[in-house]
Amino acid sequence: MEKTGIKPADGRLGILIVGNGAVATTFMTGVLMTRKGLTKPVGSMTQYDKIRVGKGDQKKYLKYDEIVPLANLHDIVFGCWDVYPQSAYQSAMYAEVLKPSDIEPVRDELEKIVPMKAAFDHNYAKRLSGDNVKDCATRWDMVEQLRDDIRRFREENQCSRIVVLWAASTEIYVPVDEKVHYRLADLEAAMRADDREHIAPSMCYAYAALSEGAPFIMGAPNTTVDIPAMWELAEQTKLPIAGKDFKTGQTLVKSGFAPIISTRCLGLDGWFSTNILGNRDGLVLDEPQNFHTKEVSKLSTLETILKPENQPDLYTDYYHKVRINYYPPRNDNKESWDNIDIFGWMGYPMQVKINFLCRDSILAAPVCLDLCLLSDLAARAGRYGIQRFLSFFLKSPMHDYTVGEEAVNNLYQQYAMLKNAIREMGGYEADEELD
Repeated sequence: MEKTGIKPADGRLGILIVGNGAVATTFMTGVLMTRKGLTKPVGSMTQYDKIRVGKGDQKKYLKYDEIVPLANLHDIVFGCWDVYPQSAYQSAMYAEVLKPSDIEPVRDELEKIVPMKAAFDHNYAKRLSGDNVKDCATRWDMVEQLRDDIRRFREENQCSRIVVLWAASTEIYVPVDEKVHYRLADLEAAMRADDREHIAPSMCYAYAALSEGAPFIMGAPNTTVDIPAMWELAEQTKLPIAGKDFKTGQTLVKSGFAPIISTRCLGLDGWFSTNILGNRDGLVLDEPQNFHTKEVSKLSTLETILKPENQPDLYTDYYHKVRINYYPPRNDNKESWDNIDIFGWMGYPMQVKINFLCRDSILAAPVCLDLCLLSDLAARAGRYGIQRFLSFFLKSPMHDYTVGEEAVNNLYQQYAMLKNAIREMGGYEADEELD
């Protein structure tokens, strides 16, 4: 069927990553190794998943690139910013997520990926202290320097399109302030006035990306694009934005298991979640202000799935707690525990225990790939503003809270949204309804 209204994925796609740590280097290394035929992109929906299109005699199951024109992995060019100056090769070796034997075959390519100086404010991530940092007089100067970086990267690498992906650390929590964050003019005025309290560095990256024609993806729980002023900029520039926070381990499990409880009409007394993590992300989250940003993101999942107003007998006053503990010996091998206290027939109590020994960056890398390819697709399809169909990949999906909209956190509803969007962009009928 004809792909209606989508520009072809011609030319090079530049993926500019904020951060050159474990997630970024695992993502880059995996793509480069896949291009050489030396590994498989396991976990990537865009590379493996098949969607049903048509019904009855017309029914068939197609991969995403058979429905819509996705960028080819061979056309991707990587760049990055980081507070540390080490190349992607050095950083990948230092992160110790991948074995040296899985890095060495693409060493030459990784060594050429050298981070540009980061737009960084130590107050937003006190546990980081790298010196590969821009000297910015104001937040507006920060924006201008980042825009210059994007333009230069595009020209030097002859990219026809750019996507900017945040894979850096969690910033301290920035509460939404209507006087600064609701109108684009107010946001710009705050940037020019160097309002460092309300303007996080991540907001400067997002503003710069959108201003330079690049979709922006927020892979951490930072406030960044989750504000009306950024939605206004995305509408103005006709570009897609997505966020926030890669859904990889514990929250993936939570968004998939909570629907089992609700669908089976079982009750919930409490859900206690705890994690240990030892990489740079764990170090940053060991700072209480940074953890609070993550906590807000992780806590939001249950509340939109197990709703007391829908089932007061089952979900009134349940206790939900999330903890993350920095534990250096585990490095990138995150472990999560969930203790779920449920009740059934006649109120009799039961328990569910989930212990997920996961690899944070191994789970995040395919999410990065899918978000970049699908954001690029959305831009070429003329979709702009909040991309709700990408909620499947995100812990705390963006939504218009100013009009009382709730995020969809149910994994299976998110998957239906994803498939419907792909169908629509491919010229097929979107035929899975969400109640």
